[in-house]
Amino acid sequence: MSQYQKEREVAIKAIADAAVICKNVQREISPDVLEKKDKSPVTVADFGSQALVCKALGEVFPAIPVIGEEDSKELRQPESASLLERLIDVVQKVVPEATSEEVLGWIDRGGQDTYCDRFWTLDPIDGTKGFLRKDQYAISLALIVNGEIVVGALCCPNMKAQDGTDGVIFVAEKGEGAVEIPLGRTTETKISVSAETVQANIRTCESVEKAHSSHSDSARIGALLGITAQPVRIDSQAKYATVARGDAEAYLRLPRDGKYREKIWDHAGGVLVVQEAGGKVTDIKGRPLDFTHGQTLAKNIGVIVTSGTFHDAIINAIDELKIGQFE
Repeated sequence: MSQYQKEREVAIKAIADAAVICKNVQREISPDVLEKKDKSPVTVADFGSQALVCKALGEVFPAIPVIGEEDSKELRQPESASLLERLIDVVQKVVPEATSEEVLGWIDRGGQDTYCDRFWTLDPIDGTKGFLRKDQYAISLALIVNGEIVVGALCCPNMKAQDGTDGVIFVAEKGEGAVEIPLGRTTETKISVSAETVQANIRTCESVEKAHSSHSDSARIGALLGITAQPVRIDSQAKYATVARGDAEAYLRLPRDGKYREKIWDHAGGVLVVQEAGGKVTDIKGRPLDFTHGQTLAKNIGVIVTSGTFHDAIINAIDELKIGQFE
């Protein structure tokens, strides 16, 4: 067995169970929900996903805290009674014996907010607008030990596995490579980044939402490097998965201002998957991502993910174009 084999196995099962809740909720989203801009379905799925993942982690690793995106404060308010009722209903479809207090307690296991030597970090649904559109989203989980990601797992329920199966889990353990597993199966297929060497052919992933990253700066980088391929616009940490298995060469998360710092749960699960597939991840200055500052990447600006071949060229272009230099 590898050093973190048990943690790896628990992570895979936890995010697969959470995907059941997410798929059940997403299946019920109707056109009128989108028309009304009703975000309650993703809220229910978000809380339900965190509850199931934290339940699984707590049962096997009760001493390891979780830095998660959610807590139960909103759900405990009287005005959230109907939301809580819907949440308990969807959780009980997976865990029939779950009580309201148990579910709230599982959610609050994700309430750690400061750094420690060993912790999990969880994004129960990354890509909320993609979820509502029934497009791409991800459940992201990572174990960080002494500031290093040692297990990273992503579940992308709407992404196709290489065998054509709907839904795929990507998982990596430090030093052990990265694999994809069709959702609901156990077959593992090793993945690796693109072998493309022609700069003009770089396929870049960008967030669908312009608020998440500067699309105009991405276009400037593309023009400087002579990139002719159109960017791939895709929600969530599914972008990490896309680079990890060679369907694109880069993912650019470019800062829109000098104040925002990335949340660790928005990246940790995908970072190790890309790295173990042979790729490279840094901030826009070429610095490794620093996961020792609680909930945020406080010492980093932006995130650049590549197959490795073009990483330095992209970092040099960012510097030449003075992207991220807000002072």
